[in-house]
Amino acid sequence: MRLTETSFRDGSPIEGYGPDFFRIGGRLTRGPVLVTRTGARAWGGPGDVAALVALAGAVDVILVGLGPLPGRLPEGLAAALAAAGIGVEAMATPPAARTYNVLLAEGRRVAAALLPAGGGSGGGVAAAAP
Repeated sequence: MRLTETSFRDGSPIEGYGPDFFRIGGRLTRGPVLVTRTGARAWGGPGDVAALVALAGAVDVILVGLGPLPGRLPEGLAAALAAAGIGVEAMATPPAARTYNVLLAEGRRVAAALLPAGGGSGGGVAAAAP
């Protein structure tokens, strides 16, 4: 099987994560993070709806990583994003990080709002340590 290296052109990929950190575009970020093509910044968590709605017009979908296990979005978050014209998908943080990278590599207008992956194995998108 032939493997092709993924190219992110001008985007900021999620290169790795651990129990309380993310490595994005070569930079380490601790705690919840909001990732877009242009970079990463701290995010206030699922209650920080304004930060996500502010992405209206810049992204088509936001992947919300809810930690080590899948869960439900807080009531009202999906409705607020739909009203802003933004799709949302909630899942565990590890698949949200991987899906973000795939969509970013495809040139899609995507963002990821991620809670830390928690205790677990400390795995990641790529082997990374703080």
